[in-house]
Amino acid sequence: MPAIVEPKMIAGNANLPLAKAIARRMSMYRGSNVGLVDARVERFNDGEIFVEVYENVRGEDMFIIQPTSNPANDNLMELLIMSDALRRSSAARITAVLPYFGYARQDRRTKARTPISAKLVANMLVEAGIERVLTMDLHAAQIQGFFDIPVDNLYASPIFALDIQTQFKGRMDDLAVVSPDVGGVARARELAKRINSPLAIVDKRREKPGEIAEMTVIGNVKDKVCLIVDDMCDTAGTLCKAAEVLLENGAKEVHSYITHGVMSGPAVERVTNSVMKSLVITDSIQPTAVVKSAANIRIVPTAPLFAQAILNIWNGTSVSSLFDAETLEPIYDGMYALG
Repeated sequence: MPAIVEPKMIAGNANLPLAKAIARRMSMYRGSNVGLVDARVERFNDGEIFVEVYENVRGEDMFIIQPTSNPANDNLMELLIMSDALRRSSAARITAVLPYFGYARQDRRTKARTPISAKLVANMLVEAGIERVLTMDLHAAQIQGFFDIPVDNLYASPIFALDIQTQFKGRMDDLAVVSPDVGGVARARELAKRINSPLAIVDKRREKPGEIAEMTVIGNVKDKVCLIVDDMCDTAGTLCKAAEVLLENGAKEVHSYITHGVMSGPAVERVTNSVMKSLVITDSIQPTAVVKSAANIRIVPTAPLFAQAILNIWNGTSVSSLFDAETLEPIYDGMYALG
C-alpha cells in the first residue's frame, strides 16, 4: 500500500464553492497545492446519479465534502454513490464531511407511526462504506449515538463569538444571548459563556405544527441588544416572530446568529421585512443569489475551520482543540480584528 502523503478531498454538487474554499485553505496550511480529486458527478436523463473518479485513490485517506441540503435526497444519494465508488477503488479510509446533516430534525418519534429518519440516514452512510463523519452543529447532539463510527461535531459558536466581538466592539456589555426555544438553550448558553453575556429564552407554544399560538420571554431583555442563536433557519417564521416579541419586551435591537441557512420558501422575504437588524449565517449550505443580495443577511465562512479539522483528523490530532478561542483565532487571523 502506498504511503499516504496528503489528505485527498472530493466533492459532490451540493456546495462546490465551500469545497473549493476548503481546498484553498488546506493549500495554505500545507504549503503545497491541495486540490479536489478530479471526478464527475452527473445524472442520466432519468435522474439517476453517475460518478466517475479520474484519479487513483488506492490506499488514500479520502474526504467527501457534501452537505445533504436542498435537494436533500439528491445530495444524499450523491454522497452514498461517491462513497461506494471510492470504496470499490480501494480507498484506505472514507470520511464524510457534512457541513449540514439533513434529516437531523427527525431524530425521535414524537408521534405513533413516524420514522426516525436520522438513524436511517446514519445506517445508510455506514453501509455505503463511510468510516467517519465530520459535521457542524447537529440539530440534536444525540444523533452522534446513531452511528457506530466516529462522529466529530464542530460548533459554529466559536466563529460567531469572534464575529460578535468584532461587530459589537464597545457594546459587549449591552448584549444578551437569546434561545428561540427551550430545546436550544444549551447552544445559546455556550455562546453566552464565550462572550460573557446574560441568557434569555423565548418559550413558544404550538397549537399544531407550523403554527405558533403564544410566545413568552423568560429572562430580562429590557434595553439589551439581543442575539438570537439557533442551529438552522428554515422558513424564518419563528425567528421573525421571536424578534418581534423581544422588542415588545423592551429590547433595543435584535440580531440573529444561525448556523445553517436553509432559507426555504418565504424565508428571505420575511427576514428582509422583519424587525431584525441582521441575520448572520454560515456557508455550510450554499447560499442562493437571493440570500446573497439580501441587505440584512451576512455570511461567515466555515472553510478555515473545516480545513483545519480535516487536517487534524488526517494526522491524528485533536479536533476538540478547535473549540478553544486560542486555537481558533489564528485560523481566522485577518478576518476578525480583535486587538
